[in-house]
Amino acid sequence: MTSHPAASSSLSEFSLIDRFFAGATHQGEHVTLGIGDDCALLRPPTGEQLAISTDMLVEGRHFFADVDPRALGHKTLAVNLSDLAAMGARPLGFTLALALPDSDPAWLGPFAQGLTELADRYACPLVGGDTTRGPRNLCVTVFGSVPGAQALRRDAAQPGDDIWVSGTLGDARLALGALRGEWSLQDSELALARRAMDWPEPQVTLGLALRGVARSALDVSDGLIGDLGHILERSSMSAQIDVDALPRSDLLGRQSSDIQRLCTLAGGDDYQLCFCADATQRRRIEAIGDELGIRVTRIGTIALPDARRTMLHLHDNTGASVAADFKSFDHFQ
Repeated sequence: MTSHPAASSSLSEFSLIDRFFAGATHQGEHVTLGIGDDCALLRPPTGEQLAISTDMLVEGRHFFADVDPRALGHKTLAVNLSDLAAMGARPLGFTLALALPDSDPAWLGPFAQGLTELADRYACPLVGGDTTRGPRNLCVTVFGSVPGAQALRRDAAQPGDDIWVSGTLGDARLALGALRGEWSLQDSELALARRAMDWPEPQVTLGLALRGVARSALDVSDGLIGDLGHILERSSMSAQIDVDALPRSDLLGRQSSDIQRLCTLAGGDDYQLCFCADATQRRRIEAIGDELGIRVTRIGTIALPDARRTMLHLHDNTGASVAADFKSFDHFQ
């Protein structure tokens, strides 16, 4: 993306907020005080706890410099709403901290539009934040609420629980690999895969519907193997996963088996939910998926660890073992 330093001198920090982000600052019913003071004041529903999460997106690390700014505005908030979904929390509001090389209206306008459209859809107003000059860095802290007994914590998985995932996995990694030159896609295929990478849809409604149904959940942001590993570690459990059951798009299904397994097992940026639930909840979960129009797929089972304390066992649909030689995304590797 081309920067326009000359345009930056015309907008101050506060006029930037007023001009581009006013549409995202509508007061929600649980916002006592929003933008305009030293702190925002939030009032969670009676009997519920605050759920808080922060994510940072850094240019060159989490997104390409030439990404559509409207898509980036959407994704900046979507990855945080996805964390609320994984906890079964309802959005209350968010703060936004921006480091920008300049205040170019041609970039800020569509960025704010993408962010505001998603904020409106989930009734999640902007309640504060900060802006400064620097390399492009986008940081959101999101606030939600959930009844404490219904929070979908990572430490709650039990032996015999089914493991489920929503939607499909791997298209974002398929796009990234093509953009990096790891493999080739036709232009139309890349456009389809890149939409999955640039426009993730947070599964907020599914997270709310799973309250009292699922025991444990997280969102698949760094790759299924690594993310599911967090549940297994926190719950002191192991898991059996059928790699052939992992849901994938028709586009990914046309790729080689090696690419399919890499993308579904270790690909990031899916922002689907992986959750664990008692086997008696299968019909209810399938009904929730049908009601919401969201694909839900049972991919494995939670078990007690074996004598070697191996947490994750992968197999194909014949029962044959699959080598777990995949690594999920790590910011420092």
